[in-house]
Amino acid sequence: MDKLSIVGILVDERTKSASKVQEVLTKYGDSIISRFGTHDPGEKEHGLITLNFRGENERLTSLMHDLEKLDVVKVKSINMK
Repeated sequence: MDKLSIVGILVDERTKSASKVQEVLTKYGDSIISRFGTHDPGEKEHGLITLNFRGENERLTSLMHDLEKLDVVKVKSINMK
């Protein structure tokens, strides 16, 4: 059964790593319900992306693993349903 989760992605060196992060998110785009991204004006190289994600637990784990392979990314998730 599909679960509904919130995924938080903290990106360092966002100007250099944005394309790699986007590549991973595109791979899982069919499971991403919504996405919000922002940067901290006080720390212009840090970005925060939040996702609403619907999919099997294995798919969420796979997304998180692919993102964590990027050294500049930290990922956390909360299962909502």
